[in-house]
Amino acid sequence: MRPATARALVALASFLVAAAPLAAQVGKPVTVKDANTLAEAEIAMMPHLTAALAKDLVAARPFASATAYDAFLATRLSAAQRAELYPRLFVHIDLNSASREEIALVPGMGPRMIREFLEYRPYANLGVFRREIGKYVKPDEVARLEQYVFVPMDPTTASDEDLMTIPNMGPRMLREFKEYRPWTSAEQFRREIGKYVNEKEVGRLERFLAIGAK
Repeated sequence: MRPATARALVALASFLVAAAPLAAQVGKPVTVKDANTLAEAEIAMMPHLTAALAKDLVAARPFASATAYDAFLATRLSAAQRAELYPRLFVHIDLNSASREEIALVPGMGPRMIREFLEYRPYANLGVFRREIGKYVKPDEVARLEQYVFVPMDPTTASDEDLMTIPNMGPRMLREFKEYRPWTSAEQFRREIGKYVNEKEVGRLERFLAIGAK
């Protein structure tokens, strides 16, 4: 092989590695905690949340959407208080199905960014989100927004790395996800995973999945 050809191949390989999306379908938390899984004691330490309210929140979860989470808190906290809480404690939104109302709950969202979130549907993965939203805001803002979102993944084909981005996903549950492949229906998922966790937890996990996706 000629040296020039070898150098070209190395350069191409380096480019492909750099361009490949990171293995993640649920945004990586940095400053935002997941309201559906955070421990009660830690919730009680969040802005405007008391021990009693933390207890009620844990009893009410899992929240099926950010709008359900907001509706729960709206009877207990003012809009200003919720605005201070949501940069710290939130419920992930589904990039492919969240309503405008739900997207608007993400801190710092305005009409233009809501439009951009919707424009690029359906998102195949978070790599698409980073690329497209990165056209409008800087990388640090893309990373901030990513904390609030997820792209549903097919549990039959998703990589271990993708599945492990689901909040509170551990090695044991990862093993169960893989044991029952292929997943062909939501009913199968509920039946098999329901052997290991309660109905609420099954529902929480199912929210991150696109079962039977092609």
